[in-house]
Amino acid sequence: MLRQTTWRALGTRVDLLVLDGDLEAARTAVASLLDQVDRTYSRFRDDSELAVLQANAGRATPVSPLLWQAITTAVTVARETDGAVDPTVGHAMRVIGYDRDLAAVLATQPDRPRDDIVIELAPVPGWQGIRLDPPERTVRIPRRVELDLGSSGKALAADLAVAVALRAGRAAGALVGLGGDIATAGSAPDGGWRILASEDSSTPADAEGEVIAIDRGALATSGTTVRRWRSADGVERHHLVDPRTGASVVGPWRTVSVVADTCVEANAAATATIVRGTDGLRWLSDRHHPARLVATDGGVTRIGGWPDPALDDASEPAHQLVGAL
Repeated sequence: MLRQTTWRALGTRVDLLVLDGDLEAARTAVASLLDQVDRTYSRFRDDSELAVLQANAGRATPVSPLLWQAITTAVTVARETDGAVDPTVGHAMRVIGYDRDLAAVLATQPDRPRDDIVIELAPVPGWQGIRLDPPERTVRIPRRVELDLGSSGKALAADLAVAVALRAGRAAGALVGLGGDIATAGSAPDGGWRILASEDSSTPADAEGEVIAIDRGALATSGTTVRRWRSADGVERHHLVDPRTGASVVGPWRTVSVVADTCVEANAAATATIVRGTDGLRWLSDRHHPARLVATDGGVTRIGGWPDPALDDASEPAHQLVGAL
């Protein structure tokens, strides 16, 4: 039997599906993990462990296993995306106005531009300045560098949460969705995990639209259309920052969805594709992930075996390609 529930955490909607298991036990375990994630590496909490690390910038600081995993994951993602997804965008995020939970940002955005405010943008410092000492499990970030683990960190949370759900719920299979980051573990229900390809993660799962199915692995969607606000200088911005400029990305893609073995891998590929702009499609094609890209004009491009519903063989699901990646 497939059972499901939903709630909010980490500023987004949490979807939990459990196949042949204890849904309540899985939910309790996932909620506890997400609370730990929030307390560990939220940049919106003054009492998070990440905030303590920031306060010690310039000094090697011991960190917990979870924060170590989040930071080392972010550094790995930065390296593998050639810096397109860089955790040192924290200051840039704050400058353009994303310094609180998005609901709070939207509630305080100005009605009209202010002539007395000028926002100065600059390239981000770069992930290479982060110093990691594995034997001591210490992290040193340079002074005046601010970390934002939101991109890879939420994907990591999805990967960790689905493993916890499977174990705590003693389930045959499980799926956890954190907004646009979806991870699965164990066995899939008959026909696979059916997922609506949507540009807005708040869209109901039973809404009309393009649906794919995956047997295992993860699917992540990154986009510029939902987390948007008007900054103090009156410019409309979104949460995907180009490390080369410190500004919200301007490019040909508004949404990218990617299927991969883990949510971290899928999220990194989707986000990097948007950040890389005109080079994004070629870069993503070289990685052979099933992917769906939506251009700023609404045109859709499918690569890597992502099924096209307009074709007769569109019933061929993307999940059959995951094992071949």
